[in-house]
Amino acid sequence: MIESVATTALTEHLALVPGVYTVVDQDDQLRLLAGSRAATFGAVQTWKRDLLHQLAAGPCPARDLAARDHAAGFLTALHAGGWLETEVGRAQGPLYTLQPTRRPVPASSPTPDELILSRFAIVHRERDSRHLVVESPLAWARIRLHDPALLGLLTAKTPAAAGLAQVPQRLADRFLHDLYRCGLAVPVGGAEEEAFHLRQWSAHELWFHQRSRIGHRDRLGSGYGRTRWAEGLFEPLPARHDPYPGPVVALPTPDLERLRRTDPPLAAVVEDRRSVRTHDDDTPITLEQLGEFLYRCARMRADSGPEGGRQLGRPYPSGGSVYELELYPVVRLASGLPAGVYHYDGHDHALRSVQGPGPGMARLIAAARRGTFEQSTPQVLIVVAARFGRLAWTYEQMPYSLVLKHVGVLYQTMYLAATAMGLAACGLGGGDRETLNEVTGVGYTDESAVGEFLLGSRPATQ
Repeated sequence: MIESVATTALTEHLALVPGVYTVVDQDDQLRLLAGSRAATFGAVQTWKRDLLHQLAAGPCPARDLAARDHAAGFLTALHAGGWLETEVGRAQGPLYTLQPTRRPVPASSPTPDELILSRFAIVHRERDSRHLVVESPLAWARIRLHDPALLGLLTAKTPAAAGLAQVPQRLADRFLHDLYRCGLAVPVGGAEEEAFHLRQWSAHELWFHQRSRIGHRDRLGSGYGRTRWAEGLFEPLPARHDPYPGPVVALPTPDLERLRRTDPPLAAVVEDRRSVRTHDDDTPITLEQLGEFLYRCARMRADSGPEGGRQLGRPYPSGGSVYELELYPVVRLASGLPAGVYHYDGHDHALRSVQGPGPGMARLIAAARRGTFEQSTPQVLIVVAARFGRLAWTYEQMPYSLVLKHVGVLYQTMYLAATAMGLAACGLGGGDRETLNEVTGVGYTDESAVGEFLLGSRPATQ
């Protein structure tokens, strides 16, 4: 329902939410579409089209729109479906804009006396804008702040106490009510602190889950999926990592035809796969075994691409055949290979020395050992890093979720190869956050560790 404006102290303007377009179906019914959302608004009529065009060019004064013939019911339906954004302010200008991202959910109770910002809400600056936005994965709308001082109303008793002496109490009450009914502000001591289905989530994990999946908020042009948004703005990262200047260790190449004949069957490998965290230091992993393992799991192989072109790929799948993951074997003990931190060059099937034994290597291995419950020190720790730009150049909103999916399929590939080879293998759930960057000298937001995998010789008792 459109609220009447009883005083010039408060203004309200309406506009269509971004990304909406109209179609007329085969029964001459007017439909609005926005990404995965669609709704029908009765028969097509000229006045409806005119009103939608005006709203698309908005914001328009709500009072003027409601006064138009036949418009009140149509506007109410648009509000109820979450198709309109509402700009609230004073005669001097707007203070905030409420932007629905899905169908509104009615507030379950009157606005509580004590509100607090939801712990899932974040305040951030929009890209290419100076405005701040408050949004939450649990809210049905977000609020764009034309005056960020408004957030002070959550802790201040009056607008004057929040430094907003020119804002009338009625408008302050409206802002707090909108925060509450959207789900951006919650009662003190409410469900966010008491209900398990909310307590189980950390803010960043719920945000990550919501933003990496398609939902009601997604609209055409909203940036989800393989948009190639960086095309024309930035050069794509090359498929091959810049080579490290250290000595190169050529790796033996296994005979795949022989392995096809002699490897245990897939069913046996899958059933025999186990996480083995201890290694046999009396008979350590060899250079030949490490080379075979890396060849099986992560070498860059060339296949025939479309129209006879050359397409690069590795033994595990990767979204868009981008292959952003890089392997850094941290070698403590291996027969035929000096200790140190290496980078695996899957194009040449070789190891390139990054750094010899030192404090950085020690921290990486110590963090991995803690991940094994201090059972033993690994012979080889393979740090999996991601060159984020390889994916982020093409994909919007979801590249990091793809990185983690790729780590998962790489882990399974590594587990199966190690099992077939009789090696001890164990994927870790977490690891050191920054030491790899200190060792390699590569920027943290360009490339950093996203997984850790232990490899070594298998004790006879395992």
